[in-house]
Amino acid sequence: MLPDHGGSESASQETRLLKVVGPARLALPAGPAGIFRRGPPPLTRAGELQLPRMGRWALDVAFVWRAVLTLGLVLLYYCFSIGITFYNKWLTKSFHFPLFMTMLHLAVIFLFSALSRALVQCSSHRARVVLSWTDYLRRVAPTALATALDVGLSNWSFLYITVSLYTMTKSSAVLFILIFSLIFKLEELRAALVLVVLLIAGGLFMFTYKSTQFNAEGFALVLGASFIGGIRWTLTQMLLQKAELGLQNPIDTMFHLQPLMFLGLFPLFAVFEGLHLSTSEKIFRFQDTGLLLRVLGSLFLGGILAFGLGFSEFLLVSRTSSLTLSIAGIFKEVCTLLLAAHLLGDQISLLNWLGFALCLSGISLHIALKALHSRGDSGPKPVKGLGSSPDLELLLRTSQPEEEDNEEEEGRFVAQGQQ
Repeated sequence: MLPDHGGSESASQETRLLKVVGPARLALPAGPAGIFRRGPPPLTRAGELQLPRMGRWALDVAFVWRAVLTLGLVLLYYCFSIGITFYNKWLTKSFHFPLFMTMLHLAVIFLFSALSRALVQCSSHRARVVLSWTDYLRRVAPTALATALDVGLSNWSFLYITVSLYTMTKSSAVLFILIFSLIFKLEELRAALVLVVLLIAGGLFMFTYKSTQFNAEGFALVLGASFIGGIRWTLTQMLLQKAELGLQNPIDTMFHLQPLMFLGLFPLFAVFEGLHLSTSEKIFRFQDTGLLLRVLGSLFLGGILAFGLGFSEFLLVSRTSSLTLSIAGIFKEVCTLLLAAHLLGDQISLLNWLGFALCLSGISLHIALKALHSRGDSGPKPVKGLGSSPDLELLLRTSQPEEEDNEEEEGRFVAQGQQ
């Protein structure tokens, strides 16, 4: 730390400079014979820190690099998030077994999360967390079941509804997240939250009112998925906040959730798709090996997109903040609707667009309230558990300050509830 020279204001400026540039990059003015002086840096007449030319250059480079990195991570998140929505919609047009498709995705996600854990463990020589059967069944099973139903019903709805109606209805998941957060005492009832609920509910009503491509069965499926999604993310937040479990890292969470999700979705698959799939010529009664390989390859690619979506979210939050992910999620919804109208011919009226804008305003208000609440919370931060450190440091190399981590974990659920 540079010695205090010129009052508390200049000291705070020096501290901020050290945080951005770093003590190793801060070039102090040279003294006689080219030797760096150990004294305080020069100050302007106003008492402000006078940046050396090298310091200003390093500051500009750091800012540009961070902006380019953030933009790249946002685009990567968009590719996976928007891509899997359109990909699943396209695949269900020819493959009418969305629950089987979801179960295969879960198997692929489990495979890649296990490989990621093994890679980090071999590189860091640190054992990964493995829950006991008691904790696994009592604490993880409810979250896994809710997650399986959320994802399964969402993919099932693609058989009946358009991408635009799906996107809008899934955005209402924030509404159910708020309701269940109030029930589980994770949020306090405030007038602003009531306004958020009214904006999102009113926007959903306006978007579906007199829609020319409305399908009641598909809408019921995706609305049920949003409802269960509220339970899902509330339980997930409670699960990640249990530091003794060590599941703060999303890769570890995905690894433990997928097997129970697969088992939880299997009875629904057996009842509604089991018999039809067993007699389908695309899988079990295939006659063309090439067709079978193409179908399995298409399903496997969807699983890769599903894993990439979760991993890109983790990268974006780790390198930036949960607020960046939340804002990116809002613009993602707009891009999805525009692409659905342009590529798939979804018909969206002016009233539907107004309803969508009203819903996004409610989501934006909720994000702003969460950001202000996090910034204004000056209380002591809870100590993070073993599993909550950046466990993918060899892949991420994150340099995010630790005081922002708890805010990011809390805000991640708002962004994920929009998907």
